[in-house]
Amino acid sequence: MIETKNLCKSYAQIKALDNLNLHIEKNEVFGFLGPNGAGKTTTINLLMGMIQPTSGEIRIAGIDVVRNPIEVKKIAGYLPENVGFYRHMTAMQNLTYFAEFYKIDDVRERIDTLLEIVGLAESADKKVGSFSRGMRQRLGLAQALLNDPEIVFLDEPTSGLDPEGAAEFRKLVTWLEREGKTIFFSSHILSEVRAVCKTIGIISRGRLIIKGDIKELTKNLNDSMKIFLETEPQLEDESVLKPFASRIEIVDGDDEGHRRYILECERDCRVEIAKTLFEMGYVVKELHLQEPSLEEIYLRIIQEG
Repeated sequence: MIETKNLCKSYAQIKALDNLNLHIEKNEVFGFLGPNGAGKTTTINLLMGMIQPTSGEIRIAGIDVVRNPIEVKKIAGYLPENVGFYRHMTAMQNLTYFAEFYKIDDVRERIDTLLEIVGLAESADKKVGSFSRGMRQRLGLAQALLNDPEIVFLDEPTSGLDPEGAAEFRKLVTWLEREGKTIFFSSHILSEVRAVCKTIGIISRGRLIIKGDIKELTKNLNDSMKIFLETEPQLEDESVLKPFASRIEIVDGDDEGHRRYILECERDCRVEIAKTLFEMGYVVKELHLQEPSLEEIYLRIIQEG
């Protein structure tokens, strides 16, 4: 659905995007992560055909964006970080105005349906100037869906929302996925991306550092395995673990003082650990790999990038 080849964008001497190569499948929910100023919005503007690349290729659903930007806009929806509406007009009036840019059959029915979906049916005749940020974001999503797009670009959609508003927006993204839409979700908020996206790409200073799902990123970035261990009774001598681990960390246990361990190992040696402890008369209560969080992965990639 989205494909870029060596995509670059420069402003004077500043390279905002440096050889971006993306391949995003149809109906994929793709999270585009990066700190502010990393090049996320520039990327969306290029994909939507709103600005021209310095070099490189872009195709959306097989359409050459540089040559046919209008065709791309017909099948795409876009929710910018700061969505703009006519404050003196109602939600219904705003959507009716924007709908005139598209050839939409049964416009009133379409708008009524979208306002119901985004939870604004009861506010259809209220002026947008009285809306909260969360309500404006939901109205912005309704606007982005007016043309029933195949792909939806969301640029920092939960930025500035309270926890309840962010949760409501995540539900809408999940609904879009069920409807078969391809979603490009740009954000610097890790928890939001993790909650709705199956695949992520991390960009830093205009360069795509890494792309993949969370499990793949975890696997690729683990220099060593971290294994979480708890036994019963408590180990009398932790040295029995030394043949398996390069480092042993003792962490606080429960109220009864039972110790737990984190072992840094070069490979997954849980089977050997369990067998050794069983032969020594210990019961292994817990033995699992401890994977780094998305936050740890993100910080490490940004620092290395």
